[in-house]
Amino acid sequence: MNAVGNVAVLDGAATPTDRVARAFRRIAEVDRPEVWITLRSEADVLADARAVEDRVAAGETLPLAGLLVAVKDNVDVVGLPTTAACPEFGYTAAETASGVARLVEQGALILGKTNLDQFATGLVGTRSPYGAVRCAWDPSRISGGSSSGSAVAVAFGIADIGIGTDTAGSGRVPAALHGIVGLKLSLGVVPTHGVVPACVDYDCLTVFAADLDGAVAAARVMTGPEPRDPRSRIWPPDVRMAAQAAPVVAVPRIEDLADLCPEYLAAFSDTVAALEATGVVTRSVDVSGLLAAARLLYDGAVVAERYAAVGKFLETSPAGADPTVAAIVAGAKAPAAHELVADLDALTRAKAGAAAVLAGCDALLLPTTTEHPTIDAVAADPVGINRRMGTYTNFCNLLDMAAVAVPGSVTAQGDPFGVMFVVPAFADQVAVDLAARLRGVDAPALVDDGAELAVFGAHLRGQPLHFQLEEIGARFTGTVTTTDAYRLYALDTVPPKPGLVRRGPGLGGPVVGEVFRVPPAGLGRFLAALPAPMALTSVELSDGRSVVGFGCTHDAVDGATDITDHGGWVAYLRS
Repeated sequence: MNAVGNVAVLDGAATPTDRVARAFRRIAEVDRPEVWITLRSEADVLADARAVEDRVAAGETLPLAGLLVAVKDNVDVVGLPTTAACPEFGYTAAETASGVARLVEQGALILGKTNLDQFATGLVGTRSPYGAVRCAWDPSRISGGSSSGSAVAVAFGIADIGIGTDTAGSGRVPAALHGIVGLKLSLGVVPTHGVVPACVDYDCLTVFAADLDGAVAAARVMTGPEPRDPRSRIWPPDVRMAAQAAPVVAVPRIEDLADLCPEYLAAFSDTVAALEATGVVTRSVDVSGLLAAARLLYDGAVVAERYAAVGKFLETSPAGADPTVAAIVAGAKAPAAHELVADLDALTRAKAGAAAVLAGCDALLLPTTTEHPTIDAVAADPVGINRRMGTYTNFCNLLDMAAVAVPGSVTAQGDPFGVMFVVPAFADQVAVDLAARLRGVDAPALVDDGAELAVFGAHLRGQPLHFQLEEIGARFTGTVTTTDAYRLYALDTVPPKPGLVRRGPGLGGPVVGEVFRVPPAGLGRFLAALPAPMALTSVELSDGRSVVGFGCTHDAVDGATDITDHGGWVAYLRS
């Protein structure tokens, strides 16, 4: 075992069956039955694990083979009950939710269904007839919600991945309280087919993991269109695939942090300093407009979506209804149509205002939540504390933004403290890159659409035209060399650049270049603006691949200096 804070985390095991056996030993060891609403039998999960091992032995490539997954119980898993933490609501799922099914297709193993704030209404993890889910490292404190059980299963090292949902912060607040990662991607890129709605226009399927690599590996598999989900979306042609090398991150003014408890305020200041130490430039901005928009989720007419989801069911007064949840949903029946129209107009204006406030910034860094209360404190003030905990999370989905929640600097007492990198829709990879920078780790690739583009001269990193790749959000993927079919020439251009020409096998030499993954629209921009005599053509690499790359016309090198023997443009410049 290793640890996140003082919470045990399961190490990797050799085989899927080994991992399942270790997970069930861990379940017995921690003895937290409130984490689960439906825990599958060890025998059933082991049978799935053996089936995965058979698939691998038969030659299938399963990148998630043996990954253990805990699924929030408002998300369908075939053959298991879906209760949304209300027994009377329960039904047996006929199929698995699309996003989770994609994990299983790649070798992941479902452990069971986890507890939650009933109908995903709450950020505390205590609103459930199946029991309050206690914090993994301090059972007197809340776990955070509504995706409480999934986060705690990850924090205890039982599951590699926790699947949650996030309408108001449920995929981020429990992550912050446990020192783990929570990914809330852009609305619709992970389909919500098979998810019990809370506010259907603002619901997201989310991922918890102990680290960014694990979270991104799962999320990457889960993204993609779903015909049965009319709100599903795909990465657009101009999706950014990397943060800039010298990013600018917005941070809130001190007056916008008034709701933070003193320990969290100090930890946030330490986190900002740590980010700046990595070379990131921070800029203080006024986020009061975003925080005002956040209040519309519960205080405005948008809350009517909660009544539309489960209001008629709760009007039957089921015995298992949580009284706080029932009161919130009942109140959501009241707004008039004209009030909803007015609030939707306010959100449109707030979205434009957010874009103006964050103009020139790559992301916004925020504390994920305001405090870590005890279970007793929440029992005494269930609405007030819950409302405060969503101060910095509630606006994201309302304004069509994405967020990556990661641990920040710990508090003075050594407790976990979490922050979020918040970005506009489809800039998810930027948030992942910045989160990795803060954590001091290599950034995993979330967005793998687009095309590979090989460059050999002025677009290399550190060269004068590299900024054009940064502008389109291109992502460096590695250094490469061509086959020996190419020759490189120094052209008489401004700025100076080389020309790569194919002469034929054995008639050239290996030329060093770099490969970037570029969005489709970015490749089109390059092609449309390509100056003579440059060309985009297929380039053969020494590793056997062929990629699109920069070359030039044969007549352009007449009389030019042949620099092939230098092995590349940078080596030639140094000579």
